[in-house]
Parts: sequence; structure tokens; C-alpha cells
Amino acid sequence: MSHTDPTWSGAWVTERLGVRLVDATGSGAPADTPRLADLAGLAVRRNPRRAHLIVSEVLGKHIPVDPRVVYTAGWLLGRRVAELLGAKLADTDTRPGSVPGIGPDRAPAPGTGIPPAGVAHLTEPPLVFGYAETATALGHVVADVFAGADYLHSTRRPVPGVPLLGRFDETHSHATEHLLLPADPGWLDRPGPLLLVDDELSTGRTAAATIRALHAVRPRAHYVVAALLDLRTSPDRRVLAELGTELGARVDVVSLGTGEVVLPDDVLERGRILVAAVDGGAPATDPHPPAGTAPAPRPAPSDVSRVDADWPADLPECGRHGFGARHRPALADAVSRLADRVAAGLPDDARILVLGTEELMYAPLALACRLAQTRSGPVRFSSTTRSPVLAVDEPGYAIRTTLVFPPHDHEIDGVRFVYNVAPPRAAEPFDRIVLVVDRTADTERLWQDGGLVPTLRAVSGGVTVAVVPDLVPAVAAPPAGREEPR
Repeated sequence: MSHTDPTWSGAWVTERLGVRLVDATGSGAPADTPRLADLAGLAVRRNPRRAHLIVSEVLGKHIPVDPRVVYTAGWLLGRRVAELLGAKLADTDTRPGSVPGIGPDRAPAPGTGIPPAGVAHLTEPPLVFGYAETATALGHVVADVFAGADYLHSTRRPVPGVPLLGRFDETHSHATEHLLLPADPGWLDRPGPLLLVDDELSTGRTAAATIRALHAVRPRAHYVVAALLDLRTSPDRRVLAELGTELGARVDVVSLGTGEVVLPDDVLERGRILVAAVDGGAPATDPHPPAGTAPAPRPAPSDVSRVDADWPADLPECGRHGFGARHRPALADAVSRLADRVAAGLPDDARILVLGTEELMYAPLALACRLAQTRSGPVRFSSTTRSPVLAVDEPGYAIRTTLVFPPHDHEIDGVRFVYNVAPPRAAEPFDRIVLVVDRTADTERLWQDGGLVPTLRAVSGGVTVAVVPDLVPAVAAPPAGREEPR
């Protein structure tokens, strides 16, 4: 695919805003590097700081996608990191797997299945760090590649009783602040490289801010930044290189796709005008009730069900406070049990969407992978988000439909979004949406009129809400001499 292909999911934006994705050429890109247009499309943000949004086709955030494609993309990224670090790679063809809920399998060609976990071996396994909210599952999958690797992701949810280890900002994001809330700050004192995983490197400044924050807590000699897409310009590439020189550390970058985003000088103004034109002239492009209209009717009880996951009390549901390599087998078992309960009573050929919620992406991805392996019907995976994006129900545009709902966890203000779940024109709805939430997010607002559950029911054949406990850990004391960040 390319910008000139009208079926590419970025063609609409390229035609109207002049935004283009340009692949790296020459010695700067490995021979097996996929084209950017095969990995992502384009949409228009509702954000005055940045007009465009790179919409990944392999991440499972904004576009429902086969979960095995999502897992394999992360796995391939992790393998590239392992090769950079000189890890010893075990045989993946016959080795039993501990990928969540999958059981024994073998390493696939991209998009065809799920590989086993922990096949890259280093004397000192890396500590893997992912970014909320978009890359929480991606970082977790990369961690799966390494035997003995522990995983931590940033969060935007403050948790009473868990001390703040640090914070940094992502300036171009809709929700900018990232919090670091490890249950055991001592993880950061371990030797070995620190591996930062994000879906996209646009300037490298967020990665630099993260490295500064973590280096202030525990200086180390080697950092690796891994992303599905590296879209930095030549001047931007100096950001991490100069940071490494400043800190006296090695900073490497690894990606699946490499290139640049070409933007016209007036792209912000073009984006503002385009959003206003679409909002003013084509209400069908955002197929959700405008503010002030009657909410969707409450679904009949038979259309909505709830499953409380059989979840070990000490098993983290995500990497917000840290997910250890030792937790992998327990998660595999818990996800397998949950998949059996979710699938009970559903026709084997039902079209299923497993929907994660903001930062809670990896456990839903594991559930979707399990269902995809055991059922004949199509299974897709995506998740909700805070990011406001323009929806346009036209071919060649990445975000076709929008659903809007109020937050239902610790926050009471603002709205949340889920994209491409309501069917676009002439498309069939999902037979069942499996919404995965943690216990903190299982609130009255989730279920009430206008909340996420009735909103999903209005565009699907039914909703199953799977609730997993969110672990509030016993917090380890910080090492002596370490001060609480201000």
C-alpha cells in the first residue's frame, strides 16, 4: 500500500491535510523492514497541539484487529531488541509456551499464531518499561520475549498507598502526565539494560524525559528504546544521542518500521478547519448521540452478562505496579479459565470483540488470543482510549466510527472514546463484545444509562463484562538514601 492507494487507511488525510508517511531508504533501514503504510494509517486529532494521529494497524488500540497479529508484532519487536543485546535465542519451534492462556505452540510467521514466551536469554535480563495508555500491552509482549524479564508501565491512575517514584510529561498527548508507581522500587536497582517500549517515536522527547526521570532514580549504563514505528527526523535523532552523551550512557533505538511524517507548514490550521467542517456538515461521520439527546435504551438483562474472573489474589492484572516473569504461568491459567467461562453459551462461529479499557490491555489481549485459538469464528481485539479523534465514515480513513462515554474509574470529569466498534456503513455488528475491566472501574457509571455497557450494547448483539481484580500491592520500602520525588 501507499499514499496513492485509495484503500490505504491514511489516504483521506493525505489528500486533505497533505500529511504523508515516507519510508526510510538506504542503509538506515534493515532489509526486512515493513512499509509504514502496512503498519499504520492516519486520522485527524481533536487536539490543537497536533493535527494528525498515526493509527496503528497492529496495536489493537483504535482499530479492532486479530489479537494474534497484535501479539506477533510485539514479539517481532522484542526479537529485534534481543538480537541487538546479543541474547541467546532458544529454539521456538517445539518449546512449550507460557504465553497467556495459549499452551504449547510454536513461533509463527507474522500474523499467523502465538509464539512461546521467554526464549531470549541474557545473563542480566532487562527491566522492560511500557507507556500508558497506548503501549501497555505492547511493552508486556516485548517483555515476554525475555526469560526472567520483569515489566512495569507508567500509569495515569493514582493509587492511594502506593508511593510515587517519579513522573514525566508527554507534551503532545491529550493526557500528558505519566506516573511511576512500582510496588518494589528495588526493581530499578537491578543491573542490566532498561528497555523502554512505545508504539511510536515521533521526536524522542518523551523517551528522553523518561530516561532522565529513571536515571535520576538509578543511573545505568545502557538504555534501549523500542517502538513499532520510528518516525523521527534527522534533527530529532540527535535528542537521544545527545542525552546518552550527557548521561554517560549508551542509548539504542530499535523499531519495526522506520521513516518520517511529512507535514505541511500550516497543518495545524488545516486540521482545525477540517474538524470544524466535518463537525458542522456531516453529523453521520461521528455516529454517537450529540450532547443533550436521549441516551440509548437500557438493554434487556439477557443481552448483558457479567463474569467475575477466577483470579489469584497475588496476580497483577497489568504492569501498573510491576508484573514479574514469575507471574506468567498464573496469568496463563487465569486467562484460560476466563476464556472458557466467556465462551460458554456463545455459538462457535460468533463474531467476538474483546475490548480492553485504557491501560488494561494485556490481560484482554491474552484473553482474545485464547479465544482466537479455540474458536472458529473471527475474534478481534481493541481498547478504549482518552484520545479525542475525528471520525469519518469514509474509505481510506482509519477512524470510521466513534462511541463516547463517561469515565467510570477514579475520575469523574471528561469523556472516553472507543473507535471502530460501532459498525461503519454496510458493515455487520459484532455478535458479542467482551468488555474487560478491573474492579476499580466496575462502578455504577459503567452500567448506567449513557455508560459504556449500554453504549456497547446498542451497537452489538450483546455484551459480556469480565471483571478482574486490580491488585493493590504491599509496597516495598525504597532503599535507604532514596528521596521521595517532589
